[in-house]
Amino acid sequence: MLEEFKKFLIKGNMVDMAVGFIFGAAFATLVQSLVKNVIMPPIGMLLGKVDFSNLFIALDGKDYASIAALDAAGAPAIKLGMFINDSISFLILGTVMFMIVKSYNKLRTQEEEKVVIPTEKTCSECAMSIPIAAKKCGYCGNTHL
Repeated sequence: MLEEFKKFLIKGNMVDMAVGFIFGAAFATLVQSLVKNVIMPPIGMLLGKVDFSNLFIALDGKDYASIAALDAAGAPAIKLGMFINDSISFLILGTVMFMIVKSYNKLRTQEEEKVVIPTEKTCSECAMSIPIAAKKCGYCGNTHL
């Protein structure tokens, strides 16, 4: 059973998939940092110095100065700012992944177009195109193909 599992890991694309997951997690962290530290501060400044991460609605009816105070009190809340940040992160990540997949598909298509397996050959006598498997030219009867 151990040998079979080893073959499964080696034969399948498990290593490729694992590398993809690790790279994806690291990439998601990078995008979250981009949104939180680069994109949202200028947007918040343009909208009147709003810090989106501190936009919330406390459901217990009390006022809290910040999301940290809300969390320290353990109060339930609708955290709109976090949702906005996560939505922007998702859109950026989706756009970047779309561009990567689109580029990959374009490269893969170009590689597939390069590998052309001939299906015809030219008769040495009459220069007509005939199937590769032909033993005799159908046009002139030449057998020295």
